[in-house]
Amino acid sequence: MSLKLEWVDEREAVSAGEAGWPSLLTRLLDEAAKAEGVASGIVTLTLTDNEGIRELNRTYRGLDKTTDVLSFPMREQGAEEFEILYDDDYETTTVDILNAEAEDEETPDAELGTVAGRIEELLGDIVISVPRMHEQAVEYGHSAERELGFLFVHGFLHLMGYDHGTEEEERAMFAKQEAVLARAGLTR
Repeated sequence: MSLKLEWVDEREAVSAGEAGWPSLLTRLLDEAAKAEGVASGIVTLTLTDNEGIRELNRTYRGLDKTTDVLSFPMREQGAEEFEILYDDDYETTTVDILNAEAEDEETPDAELGTVAGRIEELLGDIVISVPRMHEQAVEYGHSAERELGFLFVHGFLHLMGYDHGTEEEERAMFAKQEAVLARAGLTR
């Protein structure tokens, strides 16, 4: 299994300077996932405008204002998770597969085109306002790619359960972000 980045672009216009974004964000996803010990899963990235992210912020957070990035984790934080495997019309968990293997029973086949019938885990969705990203790049005096990378890694860490509600949480999360960005060559 592997990590996959899926794209949704809700914007009407795309600039020529964005051609390198897919490879940049795939590299950042790989770096951030490696740092978090995540070997597989799917992250969906939506690029939108200020009004699009404002609507999401209003709907899901009750805040009627534009923001730069939103994250919608699909994992339940803190709960023990079992990988879901599908075999024909019923579901089994990894525990069932391990028990079957221990008893030399036949394990589900890979009819779905995935390893041993495994369905890849949806890690969550990240939504970035591209106009806000550009504004912040100018405000902070660095490249659009650096700001895009910062927002993407920030969003990914939220998918992994990190938050910045306290000073201690913020220091830990931002240190992880900066380490990933540095490994990708996106320093300030």
